[in-house]
Amino acid sequence: MRRIREILRLCWDLKLSHEDVGLAVGVSGSTVHRYVARANAAGLSWPLPEGLDDTDLERRLFPPLADRPTKYVEPDWNHIHQERKRPGVTTLLLWQEYKENNPNGYQLSQFFERYRQWRQLLNVTMRQTYRVGEKVFSDFAGKKFPIVDAETGEVKYAHLFVSCLGASNYTFADVFRNETSQSWCEGQARAFEFFGGSSEVIIPDNPKSTVDKPSRFEPVLNSSFADMARHFGCAVIPARVRKPKDKAKVESAVGLATRWIFARLRNRTFFSLEELRQAIKPLLDDLNNRPFKKLPGCRTSAFEELDKPALRPLPSHPYEYSEIHKARINFDYHFEFDKHWYSVPYQLVKKEVELRVTTNAIEVLHGGKRVASHRRSSKRGGSTTLDEHRTKKHSHYANRTPEKMISWAASFGPATKRIIELAFQSLSHMDEAYNRSMGILKLAKSYGPDRLEAACQRGLATGAISWRSIKSILQNNLDLRPLPPALLPTQLTITHHNIRGANYFTTNKGENHANATHN
Repeated sequence: MRRIREILRLCWDLKLSHEDVGLAVGVSGSTVHRYVARANAAGLSWPLPEGLDDTDLERRLFPPLADRPTKYVEPDWNHIHQERKRPGVTTLLLWQEYKENNPNGYQLSQFFERYRQWRQLLNVTMRQTYRVGEKVFSDFAGKKFPIVDAETGEVKYAHLFVSCLGASNYTFADVFRNETSQSWCEGQARAFEFFGGSSEVIIPDNPKSTVDKPSRFEPVLNSSFADMARHFGCAVIPARVRKPKDKAKVESAVGLATRWIFARLRNRTFFSLEELRQAIKPLLDDLNNRPFKKLPGCRTSAFEELDKPALRPLPSHPYEYSEIHKARINFDYHFEFDKHWYSVPYQLVKKEVELRVTTNAIEVLHGGKRVASHRRSSKRGGSTTLDEHRTKKHSHYANRTPEKMISWAASFGPATKRIIELAFQSLSHMDEAYNRSMGILKLAKSYGPDRLEAACQRGLATGAISWRSIKSILQNNLDLRPLPPALLPTQLTITHHNIRGANYFTTNKGENHANATHN
């Protein structure tokens, strides 16, 4: 613009010819003529208006295509732009529709050029600045590594996970079998371990593995990914849908990893995921140590200087992937997960709880508080029950044993103890014996322990040892009556040829004595 100002000064102020002005400023006379003609068309004169800077002068001399006066009907470029987003709609089709309504309108080349200039105003990009240790960007590459099964020859594919820090561009890469939530969580956790610390913010893409419901203002995160972020003390701000510029750092890192890692391993055959991981490690080191083209140092040196001192320390215990599920507690204070039943405190019956499931354990949360924890079981149809989750009655019932029942009966007396022992000896099924014993022992609540012991004595004497018989004795007050002599328990009699017996001294006392003396 300085040269044009000089041309206008020499022509208008000093009244020199176009040829002399051209010689003075080093351009042709025709060029001088063209500049002067543009200035006249723009309504300029010497001296130029005060405050007219170079930008305004350029715009007046060389107005953009869209600003130039024209006899043609200007298309509604905003409508054109929105219509192009619809499936199957092309710029050529929109131009044809425009020409149908405006036969004297722009031809195809001018239509395309004017739309291109209008669209450039929409693509203005704000330059991002990243505070050290603040943001980490993560995504999966589109290209996949083939992995061959050595036994069957079947080819499966490994997905490349890439994560990079905002300030230093320090990059981490790893491979996974898929792009599930577990792969996203474990990939990000391994990235933080590789960095030696965690950032304040994680900026992932928007797959279902990380975001349940995308939203520019309040996205709903995948519960497992949110749990991983809480473990490292990070916030998660997903990139906007179809806005790759929100995560330009990782887009660039993914492209660089594709060229630096994929390309260099393209001729190798891998037979396991671990083998591929070992091949990637030295290439990743080379990538981070590769010198910058326009800046001093490399990613590693920038990381050591910028991001590393600002990262948050890692948690004291390592991250373990967990799935978050909802469950409602059944009437038996158990919930079902993976065809196995687990107990919770009985007070939570019919309540909804949150399950945090890891490879080896299941943690139960209610109201944000842990209420139970179980080792995960693979036994389908089985159950895992903790005694402290039961009611007192259920705990007593579950922990009953013959020994405990007999010991309880012994506290009433020997006859009661004997009745219970006979129940476990005579009945064929254990539950049947438990039921009879419990029924007999509970009679002490209604009649007292002394009467129960007396009733059991009569029952032993008469052979009436069932629950109904003992209850009938108590109901009819037979336990209060003395036993007939015939039913009294007799002393133990031992038969042996060296024992005379009691009758010897009553019936044959004298004769036996004489014979004994004679002998």
